[in-house]
Amino acid sequence: MLSAKSRWRMVALLGSLVLLAFAAILIFHYGIRAFIGPASRPLTDRHFQSTPQRVARGKYLVEGTAHCFGCHSPIDVNSKTGEAPPAVAGSGDSFQPFPGATWTIPNLTPDAETGIGNWTDDQLARAIREGISHDGHALLPMMPYRHLRHMSDEDIASVVVFLRSLPPVRHPMPPRKIPWKSQARYNRYPRPLLAPVQEPDFSDKLARGAYYIEPGKCADCHTPLDDDNQPLPGMDFAGGNYLEEVSKATPNLTADPSGISYYDEKLFIRVMRTGKVGARLLDPIMPWWYIGHMSDEDLSAMFAYLRSLKPVHHRVDNELPSTYCRLCRQKHGAGNQN
Repeated sequence: MLSAKSRWRMVALLGSLVLLAFAAILIFHYGIRAFIGPASRPLTDRHFQSTPQRVARGKYLVEGTAHCFGCHSPIDVNSKTGEAPPAVAGSGDSFQPFPGATWTIPNLTPDAETGIGNWTDDQLARAIREGISHDGHALLPMMPYRHLRHMSDEDIASVVVFLRSLPPVRHPMPPRKIPWKSQARYNRYPRPLLAPVQEPDFSDKLARGAYYIEPGKCADCHTPLDDDNQPLPGMDFAGGNYLEEVSKATPNLTADPSGISYYDEKLFIRVMRTGKVGARLLDPIMPWWYIGHMSDEDLSAMFAYLRSLKPVHHRVDNELPSTYCRLCRQKHGAGNQN
């Protein structure tokens, strides 16, 4: 018969084994980053000099294809477009996606108390392109840093300089509250940017179009994702993501007949300028009012890039009942026709 001391040792050993097994399961599902935090690089003391050219370029990117203020501003429920009122543009927002969680979208104005006034230039650059906040936590994956990492070093300097030029707006928000399991998943995504990022050859129309499509995070909305928030292989820009906010699925942007094969360059530019496809209005969740600020030359390049994508047959029709789709593994209108 075991002594009391031996029994306690046995209990402690079994408890340790259970904890180790539990930790192994968590690491298997979430990775070691769930416990040690996201991968990040040390901050530098680099400073971006403000010039009129950089302010103008940063404004063009932030208020154009990147449509930063579409998320980083309080929602105007009365707006027909979703464009932020100028007085609060960039001042952040917060919402509760589900009970027990509070997601905060940072104030991008240079207010010292509630905005980026005390962030260094490199903290901003790292957050935008690498997904690491100024205090070291991984940003929500809805922040498209995985696309913005393709932004050139000069363009990231211009974006930071433009944000510094905004009027400061004091906008207190509740503290962020994210369940551990969610944050553990988010910790896996950031990757340090350790090499310089050069501008593409803008004389190459497809390269130009790809460069401007990336910060628009068009792929995030228009490419079906798996349960781990990763793109489904072979379904690039084929639509089908169901957006709870508007109870609709995103359309197929490829040149397949089930997509936008009927578009030409002129129609694409007109849609981005007006938010209308003929008499049909685009849903305000599609940030056409920002993308429409782009020049004709850049919009033309973006359309050329979309036309270069592999056509994918994937019918999405929000006018039809929502049914399961074997291709995108989601439910959407006309899903059973794929």
